[in-house]
Amino acid sequence: QVQLVESGGGLVQAGGSLELSCAASGSIFKANTMGWYRQTPGKQRELVATITSGGNTNYRDSVKGRFTISRDNAKKIVYLQMNSLKPEDTAVYYCNADLVPLGGRNTQYNYWGQGTQVTVSS
Repeated sequence: QVQLVESGGGLVQAGGSLELSCAASGSIFKANTMGWYRQTPGKQRELVATITSGGNTNYRDSVKGRFTISRDNAKKIVYLQMNSLKPEDTAVYYCNADLVPLGGRNTQYNYWGQGTQVTVSS
C-alpha cells in the first residue's frame, strides 16, 4: 500500500526552526513532484512549497527566504526546513506527492499524508 508518512511537527517559539520530513513508502516506481501544503481551521488548504524530481522548486511568497524544500530521490523523502518561523505559520502541514506505483504503466496518482501540526508561539 502506497502512503506518505510525515514527521517533525511540534511547538516552537517565533523565530525558531523546525524541519518536516515525509517518506513515501510502499511499492513505488517513481516519485514525481512532491510538496507541502498547510491548512488552518476554516481556511482552504494552501500550497507552501513544491519540488520536482529534477529539483525545481516553487514557494508561496510568504515563506520565500525562510523555508527550504529539498528531497532525497533515492529514499523518496521530501523535507521542509522552516526557519524564522512566525505565528502565522501555525497550521497543520500536509505532505503531497505524485507517485507512480510499481506496475502502474507509468500512471501517476496523487497522495496526501496524514498531516502534522506546527504551532508557533509569539
